[in-house]
Amino acid sequence: MNDLEALLAQSDETVDVLIEAGLEADEELEIEHHLVSADFSKLEKAAVELVKLGYHVEDAEEFDLDDGQPAYYFAALTYCVADKAILAAQTREITEVANACSVEYDGWGTFIGDEEEE
Repeated sequence: MNDLEALLAQSDETVDVLIEAGLEADEELEIEHHLVSADFSKLEKAAVELVKLGYHVEDAEEFDLDDGQPAYYFAALTYCVADKAILAAQTREITEVANACSVEYDGWGTFIGDEEEE
């Protein structure tokens, strides 16, 4: 269901962009791993599995797909430095859970800079 190789490439590219943007190598970031499904019960199952693995899972939010159908998403949070090996391991772990629960893993993101600027 989820293309692990594409997700790993996206993860590495994101780390490269963060470093190029001037991120300090030892700066700890809040990482948000994004999971999506049109089936709330499948998404809920993925959330339970990720909590068991030590991730903090935010409440799911509903949104409409382009065709008007409802879907749901949540972020699974963790903290780490922008290290390709660490984030690749997390990407593999979350992809495995997403595939087992038949939900989409949309990769990870983070925020850099002063939160007051937002």
